[in-house]
Amino acid sequence: MRREDPMRVKALIFTVAALTFGGWFAIPGAPASAGINPADFSSPVPNPYFPLKPGTVFVYRGSEGRQRLVEHLRVTHDTKTIEHVHTIVISDVLHSNGRLAEATHDYYADDNNGTTWYFGEQTATYDKHGHVQSREGSWLAGRNGGVAGIIMPAHPKPTDAYRQEFLLNHAEDQAWIVRNNGQVRVPYGRLDQIVRSYEWTRLEPNVVSLKLYAPHLGIVMEKDVAGGSEFMQLVAVHHH
Repeated sequence: MRREDPMRVKALIFTVAALTFGGWFAIPGAPASAGINPADFSSPVPNPYFPLKPGTVFVYRGSEGRQRLVEHLRVTHDTKTIEHVHTIVISDVLHSNGRLAEATHDYYADDNNGTTWYFGEQTATYDKHGHVQSREGSWLAGRNGGVAGIIMPAHPKPTDAYRQEFLLNHAEDQAWIVRNNGQVRVPYGRLDQIVRSYEWTRLEPNVVSLKLYAPHLGIVMEKDVAGGSEFMQLVAVHHH
């Protein structure tokens, strides 16, 4: 994979953000237009780029600075009803240098067209003694101004730009797809038909992340290309 130019990436992202908020690009899920209709989720169509099959566990390894990271994403059999939509609960547990660093429950649902929506998260970060340090970043759609966002369009294509989540000053992630036919090799294997997106938030304006999504696997690589040093790759997938 070619090396990213951080300044070029940031310039592109800022341009997209400016056009978006200027009304040139529409972001599905923006607060002014995101009304959730439960009927749109009555016959959900699976999205291959964000699989939600219960019992699947995705294992990632990577680093951030001098920290060695291991992350387990488990699609549980649990559901949670949010805004009258039955969402699937994903357990996301991150260890740093062998110690629990963060544990999150994320809530996702596919709509009838195959778009995957994000309905919120309940997250906690932990100190070196294993005590909860913060729950900052937790939010739920329909509560206190929280608005569901799109985590993956049904047919992702370059120039798609969308809000992934929204709770003012707490959860404001956005994404911009730049490619949908790439290739990549990660520890899990060589993968094709890769969707490539840049993701960022107004809350950390200097940080831009690159994420790669593969069919039937979801995220297979993510790395900060500006303002940070986090790097993660998919190493294994288990089914229970």
